[in-house]
Amino acid sequence: MAVIATIMNTATGQPIQKMTFGRMPKPWVSFNLATGELVTADRVDVGKPAPGKVVVPVSVWVTVKG
Repeated sequence: MAVIATIMNTATGQPIQKMTFGRMPKPWVSFNLATGELVTADRVDVGKPAPGKVVVPVSVWVTVKG
């Protein structure tokens, strides 16, 4: 089951993009953003699903260099 995560900027707290992972991302995962920049996850937050929903919100926090 694929996991759709929101990629968040650690410095600003703003979302950068949405990304699909094949499984739950690990806190040390490295991947390329849509801009082509290679980033490593600082932390992975897993939230609680909304009442009556099955989808769990996942946020991957990264530090963008540029």
